[in-house]
Amino acid sequence: MMAGNHSYFMLRAIELARQGMESNSGGPFGAVVVKAGEIIGEGSNLVTSTNDPTAHAEIVAVRNACQKLGTFQLDGSVIYTSCEPCPMCLAAIYWARPERIFFGCTREDAARINFDDDFLYGELNKPIKERELPMSSLMREESLKVFKNWTEKADRTIY
Repeated sequence: MMAGNHSYFMLRAIELARQGMESNSGGPFGAVVVKAGEIIGEGSNLVTSTNDPTAHAEIVAVRNACQKLGTFQLDGSVIYTSCEPCPMCLAAIYWARPERIFFGCTREDAARINFDDDFLYGELNKPIKERELPMSSLMREESLKVFKNWTEKADRTIY
């Protein structure tokens, strides 16, 4: 991909953010997934219009691209997003395995307009017992049995 295309794809992500915001589909976020110089997935934030807290622009774009390619990994792709991905989106992007991410606004920019991205990054750095949302391990031994079964499953799909 030529370096000059980066601006084109980022402008598309920004335009998706604007369109989604103006149509009241969700917050001001947009993303595109590009492979071999072609947009293979795109999305805007759909949280409020779909009542789905996971419908962030990056998640929507990754789902769209994976569906189009018929795979759960996006090797060789690049993600352009109008804002630095939140921890949920960043994890999903890592699992999709693109080769690179470009982002516009930062998590601090998002915090200035009252989005939780920066707060969530901070929460992840805290020990579990110090987080705002209480968390406790429960029935670990029983849960580990399923993990053991997974490791023994001959026909599992490794990812």
